[in-house]
Amino acid sequence: MYDDVYSVSQVNKLIKALVEGERRFANIQVRGEISNFKRYSSGHCYFTLKDAGGVLKAVMFKTAARTLRFEPQNGDTVIAVGRISVYERDGVYQLYTDLMIPEGTGDLMLAFEQLKQKLLNEGLFDESRKKQLPVNPKTVGIITSPSGAAVRDLITVSRRRNKGIKLLLYPVRVQGKEAPAEIAHAIEFMNRNKMADVLIVGRGGGSIEELWAFNEEQTVRAVAASEIPVVSAVGHETDFTLTDFAADKRAATPSQAAEIVVVDANAYLNSVAELEKRLKNTVLKRLALSETTLERLQNSWALSNPQRMLESRMQRFDFASVRLEQVFNAALTQKQHSCGVLAAKLDALSPLTVLARGYSVTENMDGKIIRSIADVRWGDEIVTQVGDGNVISVVQHTEGR
Repeated sequence: MYDDVYSVSQVNKLIKALVEGERRFANIQVRGEISNFKRYSSGHCYFTLKDAGGVLKAVMFKTAARTLRFEPQNGDTVIAVGRISVYERDGVYQLYTDLMIPEGTGDLMLAFEQLKQKLLNEGLFDESRKKQLPVNPKTVGIITSPSGAAVRDLITVSRRRNKGIKLLLYPVRVQGKEAPAEIAHAIEFMNRNKMADVLIVGRGGGSIEELWAFNEEQTVRAVAASEIPVVSAVGHETDFTLTDFAADKRAATPSQAAEIVVVDANAYLNSVAELEKRLKNTVLKRLALSETTLERLQNSWALSNPQRMLESRMQRFDFASVRLEQVFNAALTQKQHSCGVLAAKLDALSPLTVLARGYSVTENMDGKIIRSIADVRWGDEIVTQVGDGNVISVVQHTEGR
């Protein structure tokens, strides 16, 4: 009967899984009045959202809290964007807040979140499609307002880092209804004519309304479609636009964009000088080591008296020569003895030895040995070989046995 009994922790985990499994809670916007707001030394913010019918605990961790463009106060009506989940230890659900804006900008943020989700689903923000920035670009295209502080910062920082860098400014409006089309056209123009190695697209900081041109779909799609790598430099460090997500690299400010894109020539020169210094030191160390080695070799007995290097080898040669001569003589004696034995055997089998004992061999004139009286006829000449010569005769008659 106790098989279905759960611990408190297990129940909280089950509830958390159920809550996190509800898609509507994954990215939800909540309007409410702030109460009990407290920012801890860690940077995390804890507060409650309330309205006439209820309260909702909320937390905004340090990373998200850094993006706040205002200091929340108790009594402020805000729109908080985040996810609902369960804090297992206390068994309470709360809003984990990623974004918080004062009431009044809610319509823009709703449009922001809806377009962000749409483009995210299309894969426009995927890391896999982002291009690498060139290591040492020769030409940098700048798409921004010609009268804003951003262009001055970009030019100043770029020239300071590398006086030889080529900067091409395509002036556009950066806010207002015409801005998205102008920015998109500038990006397309730069790509079509291959005018730059990298593009910086951006403007200085401002309110959400002033930055809105960089949240428009036309602008974001143009940035994502650019074949030339794009660095987004919109606003200040805490400002985020959809262009930042679509770009190949985000810079917190226009100045930082110049630092990211433009190579620091002085740093390169310093690096070369340092490498030259290290190379020189390495060569000097190697030379000193070689000199020490040469001096040691010059003072060694092998070079001062090279004959001594051959003494042991000469002695080994003498021993080897004596040993070789001994082996050769022994082998020669053995072969001579073997030859003598074979000669004696051959001599014993020689037909001449048989003839010397009184035997003879008879052949016809063709050299064929006569073994039978049938091999000759009357009148044939025959040769009889004896021990000391040959006897030539003519057959007169034959007698059988």
